[in-house]
Amino acid sequence: MTATELSQVAGAPVVREIADRVYAYTHSRGGWCVSNAGVLAGPDGAVVIDTLGTEGRTRALVEFVDGLDTGPARTIVNTHHHGDHNFGNHLFGRTAVVIGHDRIRPEMIETGLALTKLWPQVQWGDVRVTLPSITFSRRLTLHIGERRVELIHLGPAAHTTNDVVAWLPEEKVLFAGDLMMSGAAPFCLMGSVSGSITAIERMAALGAQTVVSGHGPVTGPEIFDQTLRYLRWVQELAAEARSLGLTPLAIALEADHGEFAELVDDERLVGNLHRADAEWAGGPIGEPLDVLSIFDEMVVYNQGQVPTCLA
Repeated sequence: MTATELSQVAGAPVVREIADRVYAYTHSRGGWCVSNAGVLAGPDGAVVIDTLGTEGRTRALVEFVDGLDTGPARTIVNTHHHGDHNFGNHLFGRTAVVIGHDRIRPEMIETGLALTKLWPQVQWGDVRVTLPSITFSRRLTLHIGERRVELIHLGPAAHTTNDVVAWLPEEKVLFAGDLMMSGAAPFCLMGSVSGSITAIERMAALGAQTVVSGHGPVTGPEIFDQTLRYLRWVQELAAEARSLGLTPLAIALEADHGEFAELVDDERLVGNLHRADAEWAGGPIGEPLDVLSIFDEMVVYNQGQVPTCLA
């Protein structure tokens, strides 16, 4: 398939108003780099939760936001440093204010445009690293007219070291970033399996009725238990591998995915097992691992095929 055909497989955006002037901007197949956004419209402007991975997809998001009955101000919240959630920051213009966690700036600088090198066939277009100008350590509250939005860092490491969720307490809506993957396997290689479990338990305690994941369709709170079961399964597999003297790749190749067999991007199991194994070994939570070599193992798991990216 050509890059255009692959992008068409991923589908057009699905826009759903999940509360009054609160929009989930999602894609039905939420695999590698096919990410979601959120839009909160207010009297003075809009808050956009994450931009997208390619110029084309982000320009469509900008067009949607500009078409809303709202003021000209634009505030962007980046849920974490991965480029498929922030490569389009600059397309909202120089006056847009970008917000993220304290750790996001150094991670964005170090990572750069690495995604474009992993999948050079993708039509990325004009993508850039545009750093947040406002950062915070634990919590930050945004006020959009009468609406309150709580930005919460769930760390020290989960999906990454700089995960932020946007919680609307009155509407009981949670924009979870990549701490949640709807219809796709979770991914903790750059964060922590145990930390992800703690983060999900904290999110579940908020009482959300609507959850917008970083990838995939809108769900309800049932996604918390589903994801917890997956992560505990990963921990059990990692413990079994250690007891048998098997590598993460070896145990992944033998694993029965059971109830998780329908999740896309199942090769992420290899990366998750490497992270869980590092935690069993007693390493610091979120310690850097050799991401590129582990990605190569995911290719081996896929019988020599690079993981599918439909961005």
